[in-house]
Amino acid sequence: MADTNNLAELGGDHPSVHLSTAEPAPAVSSADAALMDPDAEDEELTSEEEEEEEAEEEHHDNDNDRDSAYGESLQASDMASITSEITKHRYENGRRYHAYRDGAYWAPNDEVHNEQQDMAHHLWLLTFDDKLYLSPIATPQNVLDIGTGTGIWAIDMADIFPAATIKGVDLSPIQPSWIPPNCIFEIDDVTLPWTFHEESYDLVHIREMFGSIGDWDELFLQAYQTLKPGGYLECAEHSVTPVSDDGTVGPDHVFTRYGVTMNELARRRGKEFDVWVTLEERMKKAGFVDVVAIRKKWPMNGWSSDQKEKELGRWNQLRVSQGIEGFAMRMLTTVGGWTPAQVQIFAAQIRAALRDRSVHGYLDVIVVYGRKPESYEKSY
Repeated sequence: MADTNNLAELGGDHPSVHLSTAEPAPAVSSADAALMDPDAEDEELTSEEEEEEEAEEEHHDNDNDRDSAYGESLQASDMASITSEITKHRYENGRRYHAYRDGAYWAPNDEVHNEQQDMAHHLWLLTFDDKLYLSPIATPQNVLDIGTGTGIWAIDMADIFPAATIKGVDLSPIQPSWIPPNCIFEIDDVTLPWTFHEESYDLVHIREMFGSIGDWDELFLQAYQTLKPGGYLECAEHSVTPVSDDGTVGPDHVFTRYGVTMNELARRRGKEFDVWVTLEERMKKAGFVDVVAIRKKWPMNGWSSDQKEKELGRWNQLRVSQGIEGFAMRMLTTVGGWTPAQVQIFAAQIRAALRDRSVHGYLDVIVVYGRKPESYEKSY
């Protein structure tokens, strides 16, 4: 078990579409859940109020019982339809994608891509010495994970902080069904107005959301409103364009061509990939203070003589080798007009380049965190 006193260490209006993707185990009572979830509403009705609601829903004709039963059936059908819409998937070019808010996210959500996400989680832990977050919060109580993906970060946080409530939000219902009782997953689109209570969270965590957000300034403002005074926003992103310090990644290298192409197509979609270079200034613009930016490197393979960077490079090589087709397929075909065969050839060229240790490429990695001022502080 990690030492929680030394950070967290580990090996307009839209209809609310919050859908829990898993049942916590062990089961939590509705009263306990209301206490645990800062966004929970007290929806209990007295028997008299329930009767009044049922009376309002009845059709006033000569067969009230039959009409009432039909109304209940229709409600159940509508709920099943909404649930199906949220949890179904879309398939194209042999890959699976989310169907709810189709196209909002550019990458697949199938098992191959989910394994890559979990490898990326390991890379982040390896990069920052097993710390799940860098913000100076010893014991967060309410944590919001934006773009939770497979939910691995949220689950790890819930394990380390059993007294805290960790909520993960994503477009895809791909989180596991067996989770800690203090971990909650919801399906929602965070580019729409947030429905979380204002000033209810200690930490808002965002990781690898590049290419998914059209307005980062608005996202940070909503995070600001959701955080308690003194709470932290932390954002972890990386570049998609490998570079080198010794010129071995030149302008015509396949790494460069990949990065330039993906960034251009992302800008065409209105959801930039290279947001990592703007995070620090955007966070300050949103009103956060004590903003800290920490930059690292992920080598593209094991070329480095530094042992930690060598290990990072090996993991990154595996991650990109397995994930590159999924990274590129939808963007290049739907936005760039490529054929699937052309994407597969391009992916094969990148995999070949990943085996060349004479090329000293790496991806820039950054974590930026900032604090929401206390009420007595004045932010400029």
